[in-house]
Amino acid sequence: QVQLVESGGGLVQFGGSLKLSCAASGTIFRLYTMGWYRQAPGKQRELVATMRSAGYTNYADSVKGRFTISRDNAKNTVYLQMNSLQPEDTAVYYCNADRERVYPPLTYWGQGTQVTVSS
Repeated sequence: QVQLVESGGGLVQFGGSLKLSCAASGTIFRLYTMGWYRQAPGKQRELVATMRSAGYTNYADSVKGRFTISRDNAKNTVYLQMNSLQPEDTAVYYCNADRERVYPPLTYWGQGTQVTVSS
């Protein structure tokens, strides 16, 4: 059973920083593209950033230059460093694991961690 456990969310002021962590268990971490998604109230879940096993990254335009995704395969953990936070970043942030090179797709989600940015 694959489990993803997020941590690091909280309340931060406009312009502040937070670092989210997602610890994975029950699988071979390095075979997965790891990602962060978020869902604000009344909105659809959206991609924030992903990182493939080879290290390639992808970011939403709204977070480029402010957020950085990284992973530590030895610790089975993916991180999201969030700087210059804005009220529009307020959302529940979800960790995602997407198995590479398999069909049908195999994907897992964490329970989410709340990030609230006050203005």
